[in-house]
Amino acid sequence: MFPATGTDALASTPAATAVFTAVLTDGPLSRVSLADRLGLSSAAVTKAARPLIDMGYLYELAATERTGPGAGRPATPLAVRADREFFIGVKITSDELIGVVCDLRAGVRATARRRLTDTGVEAVLAELGQLVEGLIDAPAGYRARTRRLGLAISGDVDRTTGLVRYSPFLQWRNVPLRQLAEELTGLAVTVENDVKALTAAEHWFGEGVGAESFALVTVGTGIGCGLVVHGRLLSGSNGVAGEIGHISVDATGPTCHCGGRGCVEAIAGTDAIVRQVREAVGRPDITIEGAIALARDGDEAVRAVFARAGNAIGCGIAAVANLVGPARIVVSGEGLAAYDLLETHIRAGFERQAFGVAAECPLSIRPLPFEEWARGAAAVSIQTLVVP
Repeated sequence: MFPATGTDALASTPAATAVFTAVLTDGPLSRVSLADRLGLSSAAVTKAARPLIDMGYLYELAATERTGPGAGRPATPLAVRADREFFIGVKITSDELIGVVCDLRAGVRATARRRLTDTGVEAVLAELGQLVEGLIDAPAGYRARTRRLGLAISGDVDRTTGLVRYSPFLQWRNVPLRQLAEELTGLAVTVENDVKALTAAEHWFGEGVGAESFALVTVGTGIGCGLVVHGRLLSGSNGVAGEIGHISVDATGPTCHCGGRGCVEAIAGTDAIVRQVREAVGRPDITIEGAIALARDGDEAVRAVFARAGNAIGCGIAAVANLVGPARIVVSGEGLAAYDLLETHIRAGFERQAFGVAAECPLSIRPLPFEEWARGAAAVSIQTLVVP
């Protein structure tokens, strides 16, 4: 039994939402633990959980022994039935669609990719339809328990309406992507900026679990940042927040596509690195893979480009730490294929620019494949089920 429509939230009361969210992101949890954590009575927790158990989203684990003074009857922790419902997530890039099927705890059950030879809206939607059909009709039989699709795309996205206001790498402007994708697939669609989607996944199901404040910085074609403040993903009044790529770190630096000068992205984005390496070695045909190879082979001019990029990223991260004061920061993205060339300089730039105790913020630097970004799209779709 599902809620009435694909867009209805699962929980009917704030208490039920709180209980389900806690068990989903940090469970299994006993009713006593939930009551303490959420400031509810045990009776209120039981009342909130009952409909979710009846619908098969939660279940009770075997009773565990309780010891100590005043110990009562054994506890029966609540857990999420991960295969109760499935979610499709798709990351849209300028040359590829990366799709996953995730369970209710954002565990990846299946993956697929489709190349894009045309970034026009109609062409991308046609490939999206094929990708979704292939995933949903897999032998595992996801169709009967899949109602939701999450799409992650770079640029300025209005999650509330599903409008892609501007995606620079696809050259899309004012595309009603949610409406078009819902008409195409028949699923309830959520559209989110790709960095914010990845941040949502890390916050609910990754390194950010339990953190009241958390930042995720992504390195690649663009330099992005997702922020969690007071336990909530920060969207900004117009859906634009955390644009670390457009913090200026060098007033005399190169012009950025945004119109600014010396932006982090203009120095450390993949295209910017390639451009600087081509100028440094006089080879207009070199690719990012070739640039990385030259740097690893010891070309000092090329290594200096990566050093400058790492320093710019570190300075941008320090600005985030100084302004927001997150409990932890994760740095990831496809650009970390050059992890060994960037990490030392990222950390040095961060430590130099971070103010006071902000420099003590744990900084985790690790690459994530695009399947994790697609998982982020699915995670946002999961959130729309749990939280209205």
